[in-house]
Amino acid sequence: MSQKKNFSKYCTRCIHAVILIISLTLICPSSFAAERLNSKSGKHLLWSVESDRGTVYLLGSIHLMKKDSYPLPIAIENIYNCCSTIVFEADLNGMNDPAVQAKMMQTGLYPPGETLSGNISGNTFALLQERLQGSVLSADNLEQYRPWLVAQTIAGLEFLRLGFDPELGIDRYFFNRAKRDKRDVLFLETTEYQIKLIANMSEDQQEDFLEGILKEIDAVRTLFSEMLEAWKAGDEERLAAILNIGYAEHPDIYNRFIVKRNREWIPAIEDLMKQGGNALIVVGAGHLVGRDSVIDLLKKKSYKVKQH
Repeated sequence: MSQKKNFSKYCTRCIHAVILIISLTLICPSSFAAERLNSKSGKHLLWSVESDRGTVYLLGSIHLMKKDSYPLPIAIENIYNCCSTIVFEADLNGMNDPAVQAKMMQTGLYPPGETLSGNISGNTFALLQERLQGSVLSADNLEQYRPWLVAQTIAGLEFLRLGFDPELGIDRYFFNRAKRDKRDVLFLETTEYQIKLIANMSEDQQEDFLEGILKEIDAVRTLFSEMLEAWKAGDEERLAAILNIGYAEHPDIYNRFIVKRNREWIPAIEDLMKQGGNALIVVGAGHLVGRDSVIDLLKKKSYKVKQH
């Protein structure tokens, strides 16, 4: 087995955990300067679907970036400029709602009398203690957190350490512009729905993903550099290969977080085509590449889909 294949196999559980806790998005490593985001192939993770009433564009988003990742390619900027409706996975300001925050804490905390250490294996808890050595947090600080929220916290701390900023993500960039430009803004899902996707995993699934984060998050930077290379090249096959590592062994996870959601989005996309005018849909790039992606499902319904 080649070194690259060994690396991919090693990162399988890390890919799953990170994709889940950041709502199936990609991460942009800080080591890439802005000029490197332009596609040498002339293609981008950007597609269009035309109808006799208008065009729907679909852009694969990277949700955490740095200032030096901008400006975006002019082709992407031009598409935004021609669209009156901008669509996102969910409301990016949704987590600012106190009711949503309360719901997240309600689903993310154990009830009185239960603890993290009492619900996961001793080995996993020991890994957590080791990971948090020298951190601002200790395992004791997280005793009331369920495994999925611990995983989110650990990953968040690591991404913060590496300098990733969700306020500079591609979706946030266009969300802020759409609000400022008074475009029509729509959402495919609610914030509460996205929280439930993670929170409703079984205890075993939650521990499995927490364990994967703790063991392999050090490999995230290298892995995401591969993802970004594929993104900036508009190489959908390469990106799909990276994202789909290990899914063959976890069809339940693949169906829950990818296939089911993609299928639920198709009617909304078809409605946009019927309404007329031009619309831009900005979703995690993992939803637009590979088997059972939104692009694949549209093609199976005989729509003519063009990559730009």
